[in-house]
Amino acid sequence: MHTDTDALAPLAWIAVDWGSSNLRAWALDQRDQVIAETSSDKGMLSLKPDEYETELKRLVSPWLSDSDQIDVMVCGMAGARQGWLEAAYLPVPTALDKLSQGAVMPRLADNQLRVHLLPGLSQTRSAAHPFDVMRGEETQLAGLVAETSDFSGLACLPGTHAKWATLEAGTVMQFTTYLTGELYQLLANQSVLKHSVGNDDLNDPACRKAFITAVSEIYAAPETFSSRLFELRAQDLLDGRLPSGDARAAVLAARLSGLAIGLELTGACRMPAADGPVTLIGNQALCQRYHVALNSIGLQTRHLDGDIAVLAGLRLAHRALTA
Repeated sequence: MHTDTDALAPLAWIAVDWGSSNLRAWALDQRDQVIAETSSDKGMLSLKPDEYETELKRLVSPWLSDSDQIDVMVCGMAGARQGWLEAAYLPVPTALDKLSQGAVMPRLADNQLRVHLLPGLSQTRSAAHPFDVMRGEETQLAGLVAETSDFSGLACLPGTHAKWATLEAGTVMQFTTYLTGELYQLLANQSVLKHSVGNDDLNDPACRKAFITAVSEIYAAPETFSSRLFELRAQDLLDGRLPSGDARAAVLAARLSGLAIGLELTGACRMPAADGPVTLIGNQALCQRYHVALNSIGLQTRHLDGDIAVLAGLRLAHRALTA
């Protein structure tokens, strides 16, 4: 849905975050301030390469004049191999203020737009680190660097595939992906545990306690992960101390979430990082869950909103491209 476009005369450029399932676009003025925004459910999975330009023009045409050619900075899956045009991964170490150097420009039928697709990051296997890739999250990390150009420390981007990155002076040195969100969904919806778990709420004291306890237990003994998963089913059948009905399913879901995230932390929080809190980048609810988990093992956090981060990263790339 478009926002009010009455004040679009000062449009200077357009920022786009193009994901697998949807995309968001923002109109920005000469001061890099958002003056309008819109979104669509036409993510990469819904489009063929020759359909991207049409969808983009459909979304942003109310913002365009007949004369000016507008730069469009795009991050995310539009630059994937199966997207609009592949923007090859940049290998780490990568300075996040240099992302625009790897941008590619698709050929367009209409000259009103000048589109730049930003690259992702890649990591080849070494003795210390595995093969890995990210696409989209690097722009959120660039938003962190836009806020603090010499940032050093450990950043976490929770999600279906959570990313943990070690930064030194604004450069991504290495990163690791954990399939925690996807693993949780598979276990909750397609395993025997689907008969026991429901929807949790960490604002509920019983759920919060179950979550924290599970994080602590698995962090101390990650080798017990598989057995503790089945223990959830047995606990549902045998534990008379649990509440009944939906409340019971919520507590067990919180425990499952704690086990999954706690297992992630056993690897991620042993990564080398500068002193200081873990920076969580993403939506408030999921980052709050990670905040609780990290606090339970003695680590502090700070939070950067995901939308704010991606916009800041796109601004940084645009400034570098037009400097």
